Amino acid sequence: MSPRTARVLLVCFALAAAVDLLSLLAGFDPGHRIAKPLLMPLLAAYAGVRGAPRLLLAALLLGWCGDLALMSDADPAFLAGMASFAAGHVCYLVLFRRTARVRDLRLVGAYATVLVALVVLLWPGLPAGLRVPVAGYSLLLTAMAYGATRLGPPAALGGALFMLSDTLIATGVADWPQLPKAAFWIMLTYIAAQFLLVRGVLGPLAARPARVAAYGEMRSTTP
Repeated sequence: MSPRTARVLLVCFALAAAVDLLSLLAGFDPGHRIAKPLLMPLLAAYAGVRGAPRLLLAALLLGWCGDLALMSDADPAFLAGMASFAAGHVCYLVLFRRTARVRDLRLVGAYATVLVALVVLLWPGLPAGLRVPVAGYSLLLTAMAYGATRLGPPAALGGALFMLSDTLIATGVADWPQLPKAAFWIMLTYIAAQFLLVRGVLGPLAARPARVAAYGEMRSTTP
């Protein structure tokens, strides 16, 4: 696929994101329901054109399944959506282990502290049937966010924003006071998170051909 195709897909993703976010701000539910299901397929198509690994595409498409499930207010749909996102986090974790080179163990304590604090604070307000699933999901989400730090600043920010987005959802389930236009902030942080994770994964992949080409030129000019 040509770079032009990738640019067109990225523009389409940006337009879908803009429609979704503006619809949430305006309280126009049909716009949200049309735009939201387009987001992850467009981002996955863009990543695929850029040569993304299958695990990245799987994570995005599992996120899409989660998006569809969370468009319903029913408890079974919420659990299905959480399970789908959890599977996506597993894909990200495996992908990060394969592609990442830098590991900062100093961050383990920070992420572990955030995890414990979130679970302890949210636990009393969560419905009894969601407490254990939310705790398990939070563990996977935090592990993914920490793993993303190994790919550099864009992916690290993406992982942190994913945690923030899901924390906003969890506080709503726990019946905490919510920000004005809470759905807007949830989607804004989620869309940014997925895009930054894609950028973090694709960055090292894009750099490899350049390094290979440079090495080939050096070899060809060596006597």
